[in-house]
Amino acid sequence: MCTAANYVAEDHYFGRNLDLEYSYHEAVTVTPRNFPFEFRNVPAQNTHHALIGMATVADGYPLYYDATNEKGLSMAGLNFPGNADYKPVSEDGTNIASFEFIPWVLGQFETVAEVRDALADVRIVDTAFSAEFPPSPLHWIISDRTQSISVESVAEGLKVHDNPIQVLTNNPTFDIQLFNINNYMNLSIDPPEPHFSKEIDFDVYSRGLGAVGLPGDLSSMSRFVKAAFTKVNSVSGQSESEAISQFFHILGSVEQQRGCVRLGDKYEITIYSSCCNTDKGVYYYRTYENSQITGVDMHKEDLDGTGLASYPLVTEQQILMKN
Repeated sequence: MCTAANYVAEDHYFGRNLDLEYSYHEAVTVTPRNFPFEFRNVPAQNTHHALIGMATVADGYPLYYDATNEKGLSMAGLNFPGNADYKPVSEDGTNIASFEFIPWVLGQFETVAEVRDALADVRIVDTAFSAEFPPSPLHWIISDRTQSISVESVAEGLKVHDNPIQVLTNNPTFDIQLFNINNYMNLSIDPPEPHFSKEIDFDVYSRGLGAVGLPGDLSSMSRFVKAAFTKVNSVSGQSESEAISQFFHILGSVEQQRGCVRLGDKYEITIYSSCCNTDKGVYYYRTYENSQITGVDMHKEDLDGTGLASYPLVTEQQILMKN
């Protein structure tokens, strides 16, 4: 499964954990402004905003998992099995396949408000990229510096939810996830005040007791609560180093360790964690085996070009020996 979050310090940051039991050879990929984005049911974008993000490049086309455009708008698709419901292509509305939703949005819009207006007639359709890449059941978080929305194509149609917490995980649907937060309104970063009984002397025997009851398991609903509590209470300095370190700690609070979630003969792990400085266009990441932060700067590429720039992940552990 996965977790995504939006975070603001001096700059704006957006990123996610990709939790799966296998890899599709994803790479940090920069799409320049003049790369022709072909879409199956709507006109192509021959000129568009430049993008940077994580993608599997198949037949020359970037299948983005998450991305940020040069204007600072960001988007990630997260697994949504059992709830995602894509529609057949129709003459009514704007028909967008799930695999092209990220480039369609990020290629032309700059703010969440613009996206929300444009989604009024959008249908997420069940068109496959290829036989090798059938439609993945996804929902999406779309964020700019000031706000986030969650977008879900379900049986009832396309649902666009305001996301005040600016966090997304997986099932259930976002409205249920958000309502579930009410069950944790008692959690606090401060020591608890006794309300159990006036007849008992309570011992605040440990730091962190204000957050007793905060979920620690790896289910998507628990990760939503844990990531939300960590994110909304996070404090970092204003420097780039402090902010990206804090962002990776937010994602680290809900990362998946090999051996804890078994799927047949495999185990789900956090394949990568990402943090994009959307103001500077720098995409940082870590992988399961490599805890060193690696970065790619979109502005060091030819953003007026036509060809993709793709950087395979550094997956082996990088260790700095001091003697």
